[in-house]
Amino acid sequence: MKKLLATSAILLTAGSTAALAGTLEEPTVEAPVVYDAPATPTLDWTGFYSGAQLGYGDVNASGGLDGDGAIGGLHAGYLWDMGNYVVGGELDYDAADIDLGTTGDLDSVARAKLKVGYDAGQTLYYGILGAAYADADVGGTGFSDTGYVVGAGVDYQVAPQWVVGGEVLYHDFGDDFDNSGASVDATTVQMRVSYKF
Repeated sequence: MKKLLATSAILLTAGSTAALAGTLEEPTVEAPVVYDAPATPTLDWTGFYSGAQLGYGDVNASGGLDGDGAIGGLHAGYLWDMGNYVVGGELDYDAADIDLGTTGDLDSVARAKLKVGYDAGQTLYYGILGAAYADADVGGTGFSDTGYVVGAGVDYQVAPQWVVGGEVLYHDFGDDFDNSGASVDATTVQMRVSYKF
C-alpha cells in the first residue's frame, strides 16, 4: 500500500510538471489590436465668402489735397485651396470719410483683387494685385479714376465658417487723376471679418 501511494504521488508530480512545462509547438501570438487615432479636421480655404472691413486710409495728392481718416465697407470673393497654396478673386467696396485739404474729400474706393497665398493651416498669408476705382469731390466737382492696388494680408480661421484678418493696401491712381493734373496715391490698413459659405 505504501508503495502504491508513493508511486501515485510520483506519477501525479511528474504529470503536473509536464503540464506546466508546455509543449514543443510554437506558442500562438495574437496580433495587437491597433486603434486609429481620431481624425483631426483638415482646414480647407476653398469656397465663397463675404464680410466687412473697417480701418484707416491715408491719401496723398498733389496740390495740397492730402488727408486721412476712416474707411470701411463690404467684400466678397472665392478661394481655391490647392494644398500649400491658395488663389482666388475678391471684389470690395469702401465708403470713406477722408477730408482732402479744405475743399475736398474722398467718397469711396472699389477694388477687384487677385489673391495668391500660402496655406499654413488655420492661417492664410497672401498677396494682392488688382485694380482700384476712387471717387472724390473737390470744390464741388466730382472726380473719379482707375488705378492699381497691391498689398498683403493675413486671415485666421477662428471657427469653420468664421475668418478674421487684416490687410494693408497701396493704391496708385497715376499722375493725372481724372484729367485734373493731380497725382494721387493712397494707403489703407483694415481689419476684416468674413463668413465662409
